[in-house]
Amino acid sequence: MAPRLELPGPIIDAVWLAEHLNHPELVVADVRWVLGAPEKGRAAYESGHIPGAVFVDLDEDLAGSPGKRGRHPLPASGAFAAAMSGRGIGDDNVVVAYDDAGGSVAARLWWMLDVLGHRAAVLEGGIGSWTGELDTYVPERDAAVFSEKPWPADAVADADTVATAIERGVPVIDARAAARFRGDEEPIDPRAGHIPGAINLPWSGNVDDAGRLLPAGRLTDRFAAAGIDPAAGDEERPIVYCGSGVTACHDVLAIRAAGLGPVRLYVGSWSEWSSDANRPVATGE
Repeated sequence: MAPRLELPGPIIDAVWLAEHLNHPELVVADVRWVLGAPEKGRAAYESGHIPGAVFVDLDEDLAGSPGKRGRHPLPASGAFAAAMSGRGIGDDNVVVAYDDAGGSVAARLWWMLDVLGHRAAVLEGGIGSWTGELDTYVPERDAAVFSEKPWPADAVADADTVATAIERGVPVIDARAAARFRGDEEPIDPRAGHIPGAINLPWSGNVDDAGRLLPAGRLTDRFAAAGIDPAAGDEERPIVYCGSGVTACHDVLAIRAAGLGPVRLYVGSWSEWSSDANRPVATGE
């Protein structure tokens, strides 16, 4: 029997993955996705993926139906458990997720597994860091036992919680690009701008040009400057959001890698906030 597989952290590199690719506990998950053209993610997977990787669909597996709760609300806990089971991911598996977007989509799967207590990591540099051969064979994994658990209340935030946090001076971080934060452009959501009082720290600032996470010291400086305190109590935990609760997970990942402690994800994010005419909107810096 192979020894229990232990992850070195929430980020692993291609060397580690290659060394452990055949471990029986490991499941590699391809989470490639394209905004406005989600079918391209699956097509990219089918044209070439890391050997043995399963495809995890952001819209089908990692989100509920879009609506008042945003474009990518959390699925019901039972639906998520069924999706993971169907992909051959079980309670005893270690999941390494990757994409081709700097980890900004793979981080959503990492976050969902992590908050439920599962061992998971993101491949640093994504598929572009993989120097081995790619495979077009789609593996057939048996359904696995993935126990249903409720989403932890201390890991998520709703719109009212965000509004209260702003009033209390708790850091609320917007992970979108600066142009969307300022309201210069808004390609998909109802209103342009940001939640008043939010701090703009785009997820893309967490990685270098190769999509690799910045050194921990630089990440620490980046997020500490925004007021993130690792000693904050549960009610003072910072909140992160983005367009629809996907790329904000990369800020959560980077904050974890920097050792700055737990934060909360506003899953509905701007897609929910901007849809509510009663919620205030700010523009500019």
